[in-house]
Amino acid sequence: MMIALAGLELVIGILLLVKAATLFPVERSLTDPAPDVGDDVARHPARSIVNSARKIAEDLIAPPQIEGSEMERVEPRLPLGDLGLASRPKSWMPRDWRETLLYDPVATSSAGFDSMGRKLFISGTQGVQTDRVCLFHESAWPCGQRAYAAFNNWMRGRALNCFVPPVVDRFPVAVTCRLGKQDVGAWLVSNGWALALPSGIYGKAEATARAAEMGIFGPP
Repeated sequence: MMIALAGLELVIGILLLVKAATLFPVERSLTDPAPDVGDDVARHPARSIVNSARKIAEDLIAPPQIEGSEMERVEPRLPLGDLGLASRPKSWMPRDWRETLLYDPVATSSAGFDSMGRKLFISGTQGVQTDRVCLFHESAWPCGQRAYAAFNNWMRGRALNCFVPPVVDRFPVAVTCRLGKQDVGAWLVSNGWALALPSGIYGKAEATARAAEMGIFGPP
């Protein structure tokens, strides 16, 4: 009786293993030999065979290893021009001068303007005389009038932010001004529409304008 029961249990176990293998087939490993595709297609022409994906040239595709010791910190580059330099600190201004918006400026020269009853010119610059005539490769042109017009057209009546004395003076006053974030003196000299004073801060800007043949240093 016991032997019969043991035999029955063995048969049931074998049947369960066969059933499990049918329901959950074991996938073929990448290391197993590939089946004969021709025989399989011949036996089952309607069956589509999908090849398993495999990695190729992992050593070539993997990112290179970067050693931290190979990196070197370099000094920051110099500004591309005087326009990128920091503006002069405000401490050099007289204490009673205030930063004031001057509306509707009108150019009186290539480095001077009138606004709100004040006669002003840009500090550190020398305007080009209106009647000046410039030569460029033996070609004469009225550079003074062009410089005056360039300054007036650039302002276009927009308000300038300038450091001015508290009293409205009737005589011209040298001031530093900005149009938005742009230093007015730096723009004039670097574009060749005004000259830099020897004691001013725009010497490099004038040298750049001369080398690039900008403004009065260039063609008509």
